[in-house]
Amino acid sequence: MASADQSQHHHEQPVVAGRESDSLPAADPEKAGLDASAVDSDGKPTEVVHEFPEGGLRAWLTASGTALIMFSTLGYVNSWGVYQSYYELHQLSANTPTQIAWIGSLQGFFVFAGGLFGGPMFDRWGEKVIRPAALFYVLSFMLTSLCTEYWHFMLAQGVFGGISLGMTMCPSMAATGQYFNKKRGAAMGLVIAGSSVGGVVWPIALSKMLASDTLGFGWSVRVVGFVILAVLAYATFGIKARLPPRRSGFLLLGAFRDPVYCLCIASTFFLFMGMFTPFFFLPSYAVGKGMDTVLAGYLLAILNGASFPGRVLPGVLADKFGRYNMLLAMSAASGVVTLCWTKCETNAGIVVFAVAFGFCSGAIVSGASVTLASCPKDPKNIGTYMGMGLFLSSFAALISPPINGALLPTDDGFFKVSILSGVLLLVGGALVAVAKTMAPKGLWAKA
Repeated sequence: MASADQSQHHHEQPVVAGRESDSLPAADPEKAGLDASAVDSDGKPTEVVHEFPEGGLRAWLTASGTALIMFSTLGYVNSWGVYQSYYELHQLSANTPTQIAWIGSLQGFFVFAGGLFGGPMFDRWGEKVIRPAALFYVLSFMLTSLCTEYWHFMLAQGVFGGISLGMTMCPSMAATGQYFNKKRGAAMGLVIAGSSVGGVVWPIALSKMLASDTLGFGWSVRVVGFVILAVLAYATFGIKARLPPRRSGFLLLGAFRDPVYCLCIASTFFLFMGMFTPFFFLPSYAVGKGMDTVLAGYLLAILNGASFPGRVLPGVLADKFGRYNMLLAMSAASGVVTLCWTKCETNAGIVVFAVAFGFCSGAIVSGASVTLASCPKDPKNIGTYMGMGLFLSSFAALISPPINGALLPTDDGFFKVSILSGVLLLVGGALVAVAKTMAPKGLWAKA
């Protein structure tokens, strides 16, 4: 076993591809995302080709650990609608629904914004940065279980829980990317599908526990915290960085000189801006159309369940037909489905919409993560590239719910929300196409 670990932690010998990088001046190759050891006789950085295991015990242990982290983090965040409805009737009944929604919005923002620190820290110190963040994340459950005032929930669940959640999630995603290149789409699809399972389990479990007369709110939240503690105990020790840490600056600001990377961030921003709308407002829309509240409460579980194959299958196909191609196709499909949202007015139609949107949008988070992870030329920089990109994209998750919430009270509010979100998804898909044209292989290549 020791020899296997040694082989996976060896210093890779770069293979010079013979093409000079034109993204940065030659004096500072690491800021361009290149291996600083790969320079020509004039001291100019050259592109390097790294080998990836594409599988093996250690790779799949890391991937399984990441899937469990996604189950416990992003999957749990998808259960916010349960908290929203409970707070409106209990502890925060004196607050408006918009005020309560800001707690979930902040948590969703920090899920991705935490990568600004979590990603670079992983590149510099490896998998051990995940463990303290995971402990703080569990602590946030215990603190939330004791909250009684609005500002308590805002700090414990929205801010502290969101930051620790993001610092746990982003490094684990970067770890998986170090083991896969040709199969990265399939691997990332599988690990992010863990959030789909969590998105089914946590809303149902929380609803049942919160409705129980014996548990109550405090112990319902504590039970979730203890379960997540057990899951993360395995996950955090199963994940292991493959590459030695880099010793360059904390952030790689030179990455923003790469137009493909900037376009990937811009596309992710618009995609996030449009895709989270049904997660917040689909149950309210269904109740307004006469759906029973119990069935409406299961819509998010249906949507998240449909996103499981939507994350796995497009990920596998992305490795065969191209990562940008698959993200472009699923972004366009999500936009078209969202534009048809308000045409679904019966129970059956709304359920079909939840399934269709869940499947199509499921590929967005995994696809965007794969494109961001594909931008650095040196895999030791994957965490930093993903962290910076997800941080900038996270502002979409922060501002999208309030903007859509402001449109709802107006005439034809849901129609306006569906048009806005659908157009934003199509714009995000269009930016994916532009990024593909800027890539070396061009628009029509399998990339």
